[in-house]
Amino acid sequence: MRNILIQSPASRLCRPRISFSSRWRHVGVTIGVTLGVTIGVTFFSACSPKISETTDSGSIVFSESLSGVWEAKVGEPEAVDYLTVSKPIPKKQAITDMPTNGFPEFAQDIEYTVKNGKTYLRIPLDREEKIYGLGMHFRSVQQRGKIKRLHMDHVGGQEDGRTHAPVPFYVSSKGYGMLINAARYIDVWVGTAVRKDSDNPPVVRDRNTDRNWSAAPYSDAIEILIPADGVELILFSGPEMMDAIKRYNLFCGGGPMPPKWGMGFWHRVPTLYSDMQVQAEVLQFEEHGFPLDVIGLEPGWQSASYPCTYEWDQSRWPNPEKSMKELDEQGVKINLWINPYIPPGSNIHNKLADYTGSHTVWAGEVPDYTLPDARGLLQEHFKSNHLDIGVSGYKIDEVDGYDAWLWPDVASFPSGLDGEQMRQIYALQMMAMINESFEERDQRTWGLVRGNTAGGNRFPFVLYSDHYSHQNFITALVNSGFNGVLWTPEVRNSPTGEEWVRRMQTSCFSPMATINAWASGTKPWSFPEVYEEVKAAALLRLQLFPYFYSAFADYHFEGIPPFRAVQLEKGFLDISEEEKGTLDGEKNPYALARQREIKDQYMAGPNLLVAPLYAGETSRKVVLPPGKWFDFYTGEFVGENEVIIAEHGIDKLPVYVRDGGMIPMIPETLHTPSDGEQVPLTFRIYGTAPGEFLLYDDDGTSYAYASGRYNRVKVSIEYSESGEAISKIDAVNPAYPWAYQEMKFEFMTLD
Repeated sequence: MRNILIQSPASRLCRPRISFSSRWRHVGVTIGVTLGVTIGVTFFSACSPKISETTDSGSIVFSESLSGVWEAKVGEPEAVDYLTVSKPIPKKQAITDMPTNGFPEFAQDIEYTVKNGKTYLRIPLDREEKIYGLGMHFRSVQQRGKIKRLHMDHVGGQEDGRTHAPVPFYVSSKGYGMLINAARYIDVWVGTAVRKDSDNPPVVRDRNTDRNWSAAPYSDAIEILIPADGVELILFSGPEMMDAIKRYNLFCGGGPMPPKWGMGFWHRVPTLYSDMQVQAEVLQFEEHGFPLDVIGLEPGWQSASYPCTYEWDQSRWPNPEKSMKELDEQGVKINLWINPYIPPGSNIHNKLADYTGSHTVWAGEVPDYTLPDARGLLQEHFKSNHLDIGVSGYKIDEVDGYDAWLWPDVASFPSGLDGEQMRQIYALQMMAMINESFEERDQRTWGLVRGNTAGGNRFPFVLYSDHYSHQNFITALVNSGFNGVLWTPEVRNSPTGEEWVRRMQTSCFSPMATINAWASGTKPWSFPEVYEEVKAAALLRLQLFPYFYSAFADYHFEGIPPFRAVQLEKGFLDISEEEKGTLDGEKNPYALARQREIKDQYMAGPNLLVAPLYAGETSRKVVLPPGKWFDFYTGEFVGENEVIIAEHGIDKLPVYVRDGGMIPMIPETLHTPSDGEQVPLTFRIYGTAPGEFLLYDDDGTSYAYASGRYNRVKVSIEYSESGEAISKIDAVNPAYPWAYQEMKFEFMTLD
């Protein structure tokens, strides 16, 4: 452990009050409540905030807690923050094994002030520096020049920071990341504010005569406001942006490892479907030869919803245990829709009533799950009513917001938290509780959630939205990799068959391939004219199971986002001095294209570049990452260090493979491989460069992988001087699961 003292400018008066930040901070107090019962209540110091009477500003002491991870506590941070709620266990060895470029020099110029209950940060920006992250955005990827309030909410029409995942983490093109660990609405001015004492002031221009005048003059800083008496800062070093993101993900416990069935195809049925209707739906999928691993039940599985009883409706589901068993025998898992609000009079309400907040939502009470007793009551209810009979997971709705119906910020909760704090952490609490329940059973789960934030990286949930723009969904998928969250561009309905197939293709190249027919009643074959194309996309999804499953292993063990922006590819943003002088569309269109915002193409796993086509498009531009690239379907060379035009018919999604790329695939199937099942495997090989792939397998259902019971086998291809391919496959540990009975290679590149 070593400390680095960073002094602010000597001209500033300061009274330092900074020290190394501890990881988990809360004080437990047991009190008696005059309600005929005694309950345990955990009071957090946030319930009695101390308001600064004086200004505190000055030097910061960062402590290197892990290799390339630096922590500091400014002022007096509140006891509840994102990491105290999510309780991640950093993957220390994986972080230690990473390269580091040491403490980022820019951090010596970070300034802070704590005054009147607010903390202000000023973080320097270089002139060419780009900033990514700061939550899930649907219209933008590069955040410099933006103003955000990181506020848990549904997605409206503005790019203002109100979003399903307002993650207060950003990554810089300089190769560092920063987490502002405070469960508050955080205001961020990303290179928009100009201090009059700036060391790099903008040029003063006369609008009357100077055509270069701008309403947004140059700014050399990120300025941040946290409405609290202090904040914890965690700095992640590079040297590359990807390294900083990997460190952040690993610090937060690594990405989730889904069960194998989670990588299959999902279908959510209409709201009031009964057990018989679900059985008929499963049969229809089988008759159509369409893949199906998960059926999602929407609100009508419950005796009442909005608010939710969490109890089975006996008219639609008279024997849920029998139904779960029958569906499981058919290879289909069940996922239940829920929201957090409890109606008076329900069985669970009568148990939780003493642990609820001051306000209701849809006339339902809001439990305070920061309280251990409240968590235990809900977990026991879910266990006895759902998990014990075979339910495999949940879709957690309405944990993000919408001011018109959510509790207001003036709300209070038994733990002492206020409405703002609870809004920021509620999604984390729900995910943590459910994940813990499955972990205790040694049973992996995979689900959906409408909110996530810092520290939620490790939870097995994929974000979704009621917002329904195909283009914006892809931008969100691009952004997800900067924020440690997962996102699905789920399919609900479409006005045309063309849009239907285009949406389905991109859903099948995302963390969760799913149709959500809760309101529309759509099915994969709802547009017969494109059914074969839709079916081909779903079958390809399952053929690519070993590729995507291995990509999630990379996420879990190494912190590499399985779906991410092309800007994170090595060398993508690098511009030589010579290129800087030719950044125009005629002299160097490729260099110019790489510097512009790219929000409609993304990397899927280590080797695939996906460039969606939208309804009405027959072609599009694709900015290739550095190196040679090949068509996924044919192996044909498509370009090197250039912008290409993609032209694909309705039957194919534009997908490209890097030189040396290896893509493991299994035969067409209607279900992902089950535990103990073995299937043949084919590696498609693209290009002529040497390549390698880490092929992962485990039992697909339990947490045995956490204790090392898995195979992660390196498969490589090299070429002799005569061009002969030489393959090498590391040994498989026969004591651990291995789903592949044979392995062959298919060389795709055309002569």
